[in-house]
Amino acid sequence: MHYDVIIVGAGIAGLYASLNLPKNLKVLILCKDQPWECNTFYAQGGIAVAKDKKDIPLHINDTLKAGAGMCDKKIVKLLSEESLEVLEDLIHKEIPFDRDKEGNLLFTKEAAHSTSRIIHAGGDCTGRVIHSHLISQISHTLWKNATVTELLIDNNHCYGVSVLTKRGNYNLYAKNIILASGGIGALFEYHTNAYTISSELHGMILENGLKLQDMEMLQFHPTVFVKTPYARKMLLSEALRGEGAYIIDFWGKRFLFDYDDRGELASRDKVARSIYDYKLQLSQKYPTNSQESEVYLDLSAFSKDFFQTRFPNIARNLNAFGFDLPKDKIPISPAFHYCMGGIKCDEKGKVLNIDNLYAIGECACTGVHGANRLASNSLLEALVFARRATLDILGKETTLNKREFPLHTQTLYKEQDENLKTILRNLMWNKVGIIRKKSDLNEALGGIEVMLQSGVGRLLKLRLLTAKNIVESALKRSHSIGAHYMR
Repeated sequence: MHYDVIIVGAGIAGLYASLNLPKNLKVLILCKDQPWECNTFYAQGGIAVAKDKKDIPLHINDTLKAGAGMCDKKIVKLLSEESLEVLEDLIHKEIPFDRDKEGNLLFTKEAAHSTSRIIHAGGDCTGRVIHSHLISQISHTLWKNATVTELLIDNNHCYGVSVLTKRGNYNLYAKNIILASGGIGALFEYHTNAYTISSELHGMILENGLKLQDMEMLQFHPTVFVKTPYARKMLLSEALRGEGAYIIDFWGKRFLFDYDDRGELASRDKVARSIYDYKLQLSQKYPTNSQESEVYLDLSAFSKDFFQTRFPNIARNLNAFGFDLPKDKIPISPAFHYCMGGIKCDEKGKVLNIDNLYAIGECACTGVHGANRLASNSLLEALVFARRATLDILGKETTLNKREFPLHTQTLYKEQDENLKTILRNLMWNKVGIIRKKSDLNEALGGIEVMLQSGVGRLLKLRLLTAKNIVESALKRSHSIGAHYMR
């Protein structure tokens, strides 16, 4: 059970990291369920890249502007410059990006971008296409149904992880560990994340005295179809608005221009907050009429053929719910989508104060996103920092520090945990959501503290530790900025 590198997570960050590690290394990839049950697989829009060297300053400026002054300028510059190298490598790996008849890459525009620079694949199936292509190329071992339950950390060194599988509980040891476990979606009642995205690794970071940063900066996607029985709600890609869809009320008014001159193409935090506020006003004005209190996505700008070709995944999913597209208006609501904050790490993805632990992708806080992530910078960040982390690993001499840890004996699940998870999701959505008040945050903090003291199972405890950190971070930031909006 000794490895050169253990990678926790099989989304785009984890898979791309594994592909940058040579075959002669002993590498193990762990995923909690099936490898496709990750946020990458459900990503629709695409990957933001600088189209050429001339576009780098514009891409940097758009990212900094969206981040509301909280981005690390050095890291943003690095991200945009290295996007060209990553794009070249993805093309070399034969990712089938969408192209025109002459074979040129197709670029689309999304909110807060000054130009069309989003590459995509399979129309609105970018994440699925890339994930399937990358996983077909990996040569290292992948364990499915493997839940990490503990980080084996002592004296500024991570020796490995404890993992629960169908065959039992194991301690696995490695020279280097890469965390690519995703975000925190399971903490919220309405979210667009895969059900495996639960924030437990964030809790393990906290229990080891390590730092999470900017956890109050949570992005809520503006356009989500939430009228489904499933925990993961149906994302309606930002690319829809970039291609011409718009948002209206029951009477057809494009009300977003009352909030921002850019209308549908304002930054995500402003669009989500505007929809949330407008829906609240409508529900107060029309408390007994559900249709008149709804907000809708209007797709009438598209022809049927174009919509089916450009957005086949969205078309198929909405057709299954009985919609006639693009004729019918789609009722929408914001829902939790992405965590800008995460495990604090440096420009190589290395977790601060640990010499062999890395965090990449959504679980990490690199300083790229600041207070609000620019659309489609997420997949790019995962790719760039997966590459940087593996280059750092390959560029240093590392020995395996042999030490045996006892298997932990804490109960992972308890009978009341499922009910408490539901309470937590409701609490986070209603008290720590799009628009916040100090009194609500204090109420949420009190509820989380009570649950932490109620003898919950270990995995729920880890979620609660992460939720507590989010609330405490929000309380410390008394003024509104970016996605953190205090009323």
